[in-house]
Amino acid sequence: MERIYHKVLSAGALSLACGIVAIVAGVSTGVLLIISGGKLLAAKKDMDI
Repeated sequence: MERIYHKVLSAGALSLACGIVAIVAGVSTGVLLIISGGKLLAAKKDMDI
């Protein structure tokens, strides 16, 4: 019974770690996209179309 407990515990820890990595990757990607969008909007003012 104790072996099953340790396997479930390690699987839960791995899932938690993967979730944290996914959240960090999503937030950082979103920030980079917002920054690049702001740069595009700033560059739009300089265009003569």
